[in-house]
Amino acid sequence: MAGICSGDPHFLSPPDDQVLGPVLGSAVPLNCTAWVVFGPFCPQPVVQWLKDGLPLGNGSRYSQEDFWVNASFSKALVSSVLGVNLTSAEDYGVYTCSIQNASSSSFTLGRAGPAGHVAAVLASLLVLLALLLAALLYVKCRLNVQLWYQDAYGEVEMNDGKLYDAYVSYCDCPEDRKFVNFILKPQLERRRGYKLFLDDRDLLPRAEPSADLLVNLSRCRRLIVVLSDAFLGRAWCSHSFREGLCRLLELTRRPIFITFEAQRRGPPHPALHLLRQHRHLVTLLLWRPGSVAPSSEFWKELRLALPRKVQYRQAQGDPQTHLQEDEDPMLITGGRHRQGREGDAGARGRVFAEPSAPVPALGEGQGSELDVSDLGSRNYGARTDFYCLVSEGDV
Repeated sequence: MAGICSGDPHFLSPPDDQVLGPVLGSAVPLNCTAWVVFGPFCPQPVVQWLKDGLPLGNGSRYSQEDFWVNASFSKALVSSVLGVNLTSAEDYGVYTCSIQNASSSSFTLGRAGPAGHVAAVLASLLVLLALLLAALLYVKCRLNVQLWYQDAYGEVEMNDGKLYDAYVSYCDCPEDRKFVNFILKPQLERRRGYKLFLDDRDLLPRAEPSADLLVNLSRCRRLIVVLSDAFLGRAWCSHSFREGLCRLLELTRRPIFITFEAQRRGPPHPALHLLRQHRHLVTLLLWRPGSVAPSSEFWKELRLALPRKVQYRQAQGDPQTHLQEDEDPMLITGGRHRQGREGDAGARGRVFAEPSAPVPALGEGQGSELDVSDLGSRNYGARTDFYCLVSEGDV
C-alpha cells in the first residue's frame, strides 16, 4: 500500500515555476493546486509552503487556506492558497509549494526595480526628441527638398510652344514698377534664367478678356499677379474680382498672387479673403521685409510654383583637338583664339552666347597672320568634315 500512496502529484497550478513582479505594498495570492494519489489506507495529503527553502513562520504577512476534494477512490484534488502581503523588501523571494514532501512547485516574487521605469522614460524621451528633430528638419528643409526633387524629377515644360515662363501683371505706379523691375525681374531673369513678360495694364477689368490679354497669356506658362495696395485699389478688384478669378483659372494654370505683410494689419480686402478661401486653386505668396534675401522662403516657394528650369551643358567641340589639348590653325587668327571657337568644330562656348565678331576675309592685309606652319604634322584623315588647306604662297 505504501507504493500506491507514494505517487508524485500532478500540479495544475502552477504547471511550471512562475516568476512574478508585484509592486511593493500589494497583496499577492499564490494558488497551488494538484492531483494526488488517494486511497482508503493513504494518509491525508498535507501542503507545506516554504520561503527560500525555509518553512514559513506565523505572521500577519501570510494567510493560508487549504482544502481537498476526494474525486474518486484513487485520487483527490488538493488546493492551497497562500496570501502574501508585500510590506517590505524582505517579503520578496522564492515561495515553494510542497505536497507530502514528494514534489513541489515554486513561485518567485521579484521586485520590479526602478531600472524598468527609467528605461521606459528614456525611451519615451528619445522618441519625443526624434519626433521634434524630424519636425524641425521638415520645417527648415522641406522647401530645399522640394526644390531638389523638382530640379531632378520635375515636369519639363520647354517644348510646349510658349515663349515666356511667366506673365507678370502689376499696377502702373512707382512702387510696383520698382518692385517688379528692381527686385522681381533681376532675381528671376538674371539669377534664375526665367523669361518674363511684363504688363502693367489691367488684368481683367471688363466682362470679357481682351484679345491681347488672351494672346499674351497663351504665350506664357504661368501668371504672376502683384497684389499691392494700388492694384487692389482698382474698382474692378472690389466689385468683379470673383468673376475675374474664375476666368483666370480657365485661362492659366494655378496663378501666383504676391501679397504684402503690411496688408495684414488692417481689415482684409475682399479679394485677399477670396484668395485665402481658394488657396487650393492658387499659389498665395507673402512678401516680408526679409524676403529680399535670395535664400528666403519667398523665392523658394516662387521657384516651386514656376516651371522647372533645365540646365544645358556646354558643347564639347571637336574631340580631336579637345583630347589632344591642341588648337586648330583654321580657328586661330592673329595669335589669339576666336571668342566661342566656331568653325568646323561647332560651337564651343556658351550655347546661348552672343555671336562673335566676324573674322576678316583672307587677303585683306592679314596674310602673314594665319599660322599654317604645322599643317603637315596633323592627321586630318580621321576628320569627317572638309578642309581647304592652303600654303604660305597661296596666302
